[in-house]
Amino acid sequence: MMEHLNNVRTWAGGLADLGISLAALAIVLEVLGLGNMPFVPEGLSVVDNVSAMLNSLGSHGIMGLIAVWVLWGIWSKK
Repeated sequence: MMEHLNNVRTWAGGLADLGISLAALAIVLEVLGLGNMPFVPEGLSVVDNVSAMLNSLGSHGIMGLIAVWVLWGIWSKK
């Protein structure tokens, strides 16, 4: 049973890493002015979405800081 859970955890971690890598690549390409990546729908701006998310966290004061701290803790445990 634990072997199956470890396999699922490994797959989930790999998918999360892939998603973060694709998001980082999309941000870099958009900042460099190369436009959207093929897998990003037309009219969707990754930079605008990340900026909106950070503004949302910032407007919530201490709760936003706590949320960032928790997410960083989860991410850094790997």
